[in-house]
This record gives sequence, C-alpha cells and structure tokens, in this order.
Amino acid sequence: MNTQLEIPYLPNREPLRSRLNKRIKGTYRYDSPFWSAGSIGLWLSTCVFFTFTAMGLPTGWGTVLDIILFIAGGTLAIAAGAHLLAVLLAVTGLPAPRLFLGTLIAAYTAVLLIFGISDTGWLIAGAIAAFAVLAGALGGMAAGALWLPRSWKVRLILSFTAAILCAALIYVLMYGNPLPQQPDYPKASEAYALQASNPAEPGSFSYKSFTYGSGKDDHRKEFGSEAGLLSTSVDASGYLGGWSAGRTSFWGFGPDQLPLNGRVWMPEGAGPFPLVLLVHGNHLMEDYSDEGYAYLGELLASRGYIAVSVDENFLNYSAWTGIPDNDMKVRAWVLLKHLQQIDAFAIDVKSPFYKKVDFDKIALVGHSRGGQAVAMAADAKSWFLTDKTLRDLAKYKIRSVIALAPTDRSVDGTQARLLDINYLVLQGARDGDVNDFYGDRQYNRVSFSEYSSAIKSSLYIAGANHSQFNTTWGGRDLSFPQGMLLSRRQIMPAEEQRQVAKVYVSAFLEATIKDARAYTALFRDYRTGLQWLPDSAYFNRYEDAGYGKIADFDEDTKKNTINGGTAEGKDVTWTEVDALDRDQNKKGTRVLSLEWTKPSAAYSLLLNRYDLGLNYTPPKMDGLTFSMANLNYESGSKNLNPADSPEISIELEDDRGVTASLPLERFQPVLPLPVNTYTWNSWLEKRVENGKYAHSTEAVFQTYLINFTSFTEENNQLDPDRLVRVSFKLGRGPGKVLLDDIGYIKSERRSSGSVQTR
Repeated sequence: MNTQLEIPYLPNREPLRSRLNKRIKGTYRYDSPFWSAGSIGLWLSTCVFFTFTAMGLPTGWGTVLDIILFIAGGTLAIAAGAHLLAVLLAVTGLPAPRLFLGTLIAAYTAVLLIFGISDTGWLIAGAIAAFAVLAGALGGMAAGALWLPRSWKVRLILSFTAAILCAALIYVLMYGNPLPQQPDYPKASEAYALQASNPAEPGSFSYKSFTYGSGKDDHRKEFGSEAGLLSTSVDASGYLGGWSAGRTSFWGFGPDQLPLNGRVWMPEGAGPFPLVLLVHGNHLMEDYSDEGYAYLGELLASRGYIAVSVDENFLNYSAWTGIPDNDMKVRAWVLLKHLQQIDAFAIDVKSPFYKKVDFDKIALVGHSRGGQAVAMAADAKSWFLTDKTLRDLAKYKIRSVIALAPTDRSVDGTQARLLDINYLVLQGARDGDVNDFYGDRQYNRVSFSEYSSAIKSSLYIAGANHSQFNTTWGGRDLSFPQGMLLSRRQIMPAEEQRQVAKVYVSAFLEATIKDARAYTALFRDYRTGLQWLPDSAYFNRYEDAGYGKIADFDEDTKKNTINGGTAEGKDVTWTEVDALDRDQNKKGTRVLSLEWTKPSAAYSLLLNRYDLGLNYTPPKMDGLTFSMANLNYESGSKNLNPADSPEISIELEDDRGVTASLPLERFQPVLPLPVNTYTWNSWLEKRVENGKYAHSTEAVFQTYLINFTSFTEENNQLDPDRLVRVSFKLGRGPGKVLLDDIGYIKSERRSSGSVQTR
C-alpha cells in the first residue's frame, strides 16, 4: 500500500506588491490619444466654469489676474485628483481609460462644488456638472477621433457623431424644455404728444467733473491721491456690526472711519444749482459700482444740476468677507452725511461748490438697495431722530426721490413713508435680482396733503432687467457662476434701457425741481413720450393731490361699502383681497378682485356725493381715474395674445338717469402683462434659487384717466357734475382684473402741461 501523500503542483504566485507595482506602472496604458483628447475636452470645459467663477469672486486684483489664478488653481486640483483616481482605478485592474475616467470624475466634482456652494441648489448643480462633463468629453472626443489609427472615413464619422451629440446636448439644455412665450403687444398708439424738448438730450450747460474723497484709498486714486477735494471721515460704528477684519484689511479703514467719496458733475456758471445725489445698490464690493451712473450725471449737469455719484462700495457684499450688519440703514445715513459734507464745501471759498448749491432743491436717485436708501434718507426722522450728528437736516429740502428697481425691506421694524415728496420708481419686468416690484409698495406709502404740488408715478418696463441701469454691472442680474443660468432673451439692449432711465429721471427732475410742469403729462400717461422711448410695453401709475378718493378698498373688509358710497355686482365674483407680489407676499394694500365668465357681468359704484364732498357745488370733477391689473392669465385662458385682454366698458349715470358708455380702449388699451422668463428652460425656471422664477407674471397696475368730455360728446345730455353711478361693464369672459384707487380728478388740479390730441 502506497501511503505517500500526493501534493498537487502550485505555480509560484507573484507577490502582491509586485502585482500592484505593475498595475500602477500601467495606469495610463488604455488612455489612447482618443481618450486623452476627451480628457483635454473635460479640462477645457471646466476652464470655462473656472473663468466665470473668477468673475463672480473678484479679489480686487483685477479680472485678468483673477481668471489666471482660478484656472491655474482649478487645473492643479483637477490634475491631482484625476491622476490619483487613475492610480486607484489601476490598482483595481479595471481595463478602461483610467486617466480619462479620473478627469471626468474630478471635473464633475469641481463643477458640482462651484454651483452647489453658490446656493444654486445641489440638484441643479448636479445637472449642470453632468452637462459640463458630457459636453466637454464629447467635444474632446470629436477632435480626438480625427487622430484615430483608422481610415479617414471612420475617423470623420466618429468625429461627426461626437460633435452632433455634443450639439444636441447643448440644444436640449437651452431649448428642450420650452418656456412660456412673451405676448405680442400691439404698437401703442401715440394718442398724445408731449410738446416739450426731449429730456434725454444734453442741455445747454458746459460742465466739469471731479471727485472728492478721504485722500486715502488703497484701490482708487480718484478718491485717494488724485481727489480734487478732501472730505472728512465719519464714524458709523454705532450703527454697523459684523465688519470683519478682512474688510478692514481690504479697504484700510473700519466702520469708525467711513470715507465720504463722491464723483461730481458740476455745471459751469454762477448758480446756485439744484443738487442731485445718485447712489448705487448692493453689488460685489470689489467691483466698484459708483462709476456706473456717469450717463445720468453728465446728462443732469448739462441740464443745470450738480450731480454727485456717492461711493458706498464699502457697504456691499463680498464673497470673501460677507456684508456688514445693518448696511441698509447706514446707506441712508451716509447719504445724509454727504449732504452735510457738500454743505461744508459750499461755504469754503476755495471749493468748487462755493455758493453753487441750492439746498432748497435736492433730489435723491438710488438703484436697488440705493433705491430704498434714498426713500429712507427722505424720511430720516423715522430712523435718525435721536442722532445728534444729524440735527441740522431741516436745512436740506429733499423735494424728489427717484428709485430704480428698489428693494423694500423693513429696517428696525419700520418702512419709509413720504409726505408731500415727489416720488418716481422704475422697474424692469425682466429683473432677475429684485424680481418683485417692491417699488410698488413704496409708491403706496407716498401721500399728499390737500394743496401739495407733489406727484408720484411708477413705470414698469417689459424688456428691462436690473443690472443695466448701471453701466458697470454687466448684463446679468446674478453674479457668476449663477449668472450663467440666466438667459438674455427678451431683454432690451442696455443702451435702450438707459435711454428710458434718462428720459424719466431727467423729465421728473424738470417737472418737480425746476417746475417745468409740461413734463408732468409723461407721468400721467407714458404714451405722451413714445417718441423718446424704445419699443417696448410699458405700464405706468400716477397720482397727485388732485386725486379725490372714491374707493381704495383699504377702509374695511366689507365689499359692499366704499369710501364714497356703496358697491354692487352682477354676474361677477368680486372680493376685496390683499395685493400680492410675485412671491405671494402682501404689498401692504388691499384691492378689488373681479372675475367673470358671462358677457353680462358688471361692477357698479353708487356714489354718495355728500360723502365725496361734492354737494352739487360748482364743478370739481374733470374725470375719473383708477388703477387696474389685467389678470387674464389666471382666468383659465392659456392664450396670452392681446385679443384675450378683457373687454371692458365704462358707463356713467347722472341723478336723472342719463347714461353714456364708452369702451375702455377708447382711452387706453388693456395690455396683457409681460410673461417673464429668466433662465434657459422651464426646468431651471422652477428650481433656481428655490423657485425664485417659478411665477412668470406678476400683477402690475396701470392707471387709467377717464375724461368726462368724451362721455358728454357721446351723450350731451349727461351731466358729469351730477354723477351718481360708475359701472364697469365686463364683456367677453372668462376674465379677471384687479381694481384699486378709484377716484375723481379735480379740474382745478389739471396738469399745466401742453398736451396735444392727435
């Protein structure tokens, strides 16, 4: 019996270390020129995102250097990550182009972090990162296919296929999920022509420009060594908090030494001239904003105003140091300090301001947060009543306030309320930053005493955005990289938007500061200035002390009662509701909602003349006025063409039962509201910044001025001085509108403007 053990033959197994070394040495064996081209495409794709990120995170060292630093740093990070991942994949023995896969993963991670950290949202960040790596890889492969060791036909087919896939990917991102379409607006009829010169044209004054500043500025010589005048610093430490050491390091001063820096455009001549302060809003601190209103400063100086663009960049946001606490309050405070500084200059015989400033005629113009700051400065007592350094404010007569796309936040639980101060607000429908019409709230908080000559007006511009009111802010309303998600479709050219600003700012100052009341007609009806305005849709509101209230729906919550009588409806659903903005937040006023389906619908106001103070005395009414928002987009009709605008007629009845009815279009057409799209497709529209752009339309009011002359021409038996009923006849349903500020126009308050009917 053979008891010897049989041991099977086992070949010698290579040591693990040796096997790992071989695999690591062969890390790049599968990365052919084709795959290497794909890796280069991925790198180039991420370089695009690094470039835009650098533009959104300025260091203050200059854009070119910022871009170089971000691309260099990003490239090193991706290269290190890609090679490390390639080695790890090689260790696993995966038979694949490992450096390409490592580059793909590293590039995806880089883009994901760029957008995820910037508050875009991780879902969107992931989708953008996927798009970036696919487009980059396919683009690189399209080029790499040309170098494959194949016949030229095969190479061409592969390259063409990769290019088509890349193009298809881009097309799907931009057009694959269609957005709502902007309605086609009928050309506005030039029913009236304002007989006055174009307010946007330069005036007859020569002017000089210079700066004043602290004399110590680490970044801008014009406020430092080259400042024309030296100003004093001011201590805001009692108001400001959260001022970081990094901010002090950047600017070279803290909150206790804020500089008073200004860019001045001053007319030549003896003066005194009205003073206009212009102030920017919140933007990237390192991308200076005060230079962006030179187009207004130069225009106003040529028309006889001293214009000063105020520097408040040190209060702005920085990606590196954040934003100080209570910045909104200090923006207004600094404006008031500039008034005091200019006053000091004006009594200095050596100063260009000497005896040149008319402090009885001051206007404040602000953009974005600056638009809120100017209203706060005009209502300074609400915040600075106990500030001993501001006790002399009564000597400065702020007569007019102009806001461009303003914010409207509560500060210390208070909001600005203006009495007998002229107020104008401009807002773009395509504003991707302040995308709610917050200026409408401030408009509602402007009031007039009985014999005031002040006016208030608003203009909503269909094609305007936020940033283009400032020449240095660029064309996108979100800083990069988020700004890459915004589309510029339907946005008017920047020069056209600034043309609107020039027309309205200049005309408003002419009307309210220089008492050139002919321009008031522009604010009553934008159509009087169509010859000066770019082609767009406009919506405007207007009110002055000549407005006599019939119904503003703020008096109570009973829908059947109004200020001057009672109300009734027929075949209409009518409710008093809170006015809401795009985000469904309350605007601080109540309005009337009318919704109907039958052509017999009507809403009527039964007037009590004694409540209105008319009492059959000599005529006090020249016409009726009301504000209306067209909400047909909520009425179930999906077609937003002008043909679907509500069909409304106005019927007047006197106390003898005599009536006259005219279609509202006779006075002004009811336009569909702008349908706003901000991003590249509807998927992004619903998700960017937590659904900030989810609502494509907001309720915007248009003021209608209804003169009685047209009704008496329709029926000469009607006596408007004995009016007892005003009816809104609501035809062709379904329809939905909001009504507010129904009142009468006092004839003795008619605009003195020269207006010609065509």
